[in-house]
Amino acid sequence: MFTRRPSRNESFSKHHNTSFDKHRAGKATSSKQKRSFRDHAATVKKLDVNPKKPDHSPPVGRRVFNSLALLKWKADNASSTLTSPIVTICVGPEQRLFAAHEDVLSHSPFFAAICRGQFLESGSKRVNLPEELPEIFSSVLEYLYKGDYYPRLMHNKRRNTWELEEDGSKNNVESTVYSHSSGQQLLKDTMLYCTADRYGLEDLKRLSLRKQGLQSGIQCSTILASARYAYANTSDSDSKLRAHYLALIIRSRSTFKRSGTMQMEMEQGGTM
Repeated sequence: MFTRRPSRNESFSKHHNTSFDKHRAGKATSSKQKRSFRDHAATVKKLDVNPKKPDHSPPVGRRVFNSLALLKWKADNASSTLTSPIVTICVGPEQRLFAAHEDVLSHSPFFAAICRGQFLESGSKRVNLPEELPEIFSSVLEYLYKGDYYPRLMHNKRRNTWELEEDGSKNNVESTVYSHSSGQQLLKDTMLYCTADRYGLEDLKRLSLRKQGLQSGIQCSTILASARYAYANTSDSDSKLRAHYLALIIRSRSTFKRSGTMQMEMEQGGTM
C-alpha cells in the first residue's frame, strides 16, 4: 500500500511546535540563576539518602560553609525544636523583647548554659542582655532559625559567584549599625562577628566575614572604627579577623590615600 506523505503545512506545524517547546523549556531552565543557602540545604538533604547513623548534634568545626550542614540538621530536628519551651530575651537598655525556642537558642553554647537554668530568672524563662544591640541580636536570631541573615548570601549560578541579596534600593543602609558605646557607625557584619564570638557560633563568624568581604563603597572612617571595635572585642590570637581587616585596608588603599584618613590616623598614633 502507498504511504501518505505529510503535506508542507503539516511538516511546518510540527517543526514550529517542536521549536517552541524547546524554546519554552530552555527559558524555564534559565529563569533560575540564583540559589540561597536554603536551596543548597534542600539539595544536601535529597542527596543524603543512606546515612549510617543518626546524629542529633549540631555540625561544628568544618572549613566549608557549615550553614548548609546546619540547615540540614535543623530540618531533621525541626519537630523537636519548634515544640520546645519559649524563652523571652530582653535586649538593650530599652529592654526590647524577643522570643525564641529553647532548642534553637541552645545551638549557641552561651545560651545552652543559660537554658540549663544557670542564669534564668526564678520562675520564668527570661534572659536579660542589656549590653546587646537589638539590630544585631535580631540578625543572630534570624541566623539561628534560617541559617542566614539579611541581606542573604545568594549564589549566582550563571556566574558561579556568591553575592549579597538585593532589595531594589541603591543605598547601603543595612551595611552599618550605630554603636552607642563608640558613638560611630560600625560595620554590621563586624559587630555580628564579635557577637558570634561571644556566643560560640563559629559558623556565623565565618558567614559574617564572607559577607563583609562582598561589601563595597565603605567609608574610610567606618573601616577604621570597625577595625578598632573588632580588635577590642576579640582575642589577640584571632588572626583570621585581623587578616581580613588588613586585606580590606589594602584593597581600599586608593580611597585612604585620597581622603588622607590613614595619614591622619598615623600622625595621631594609637592602636587599631
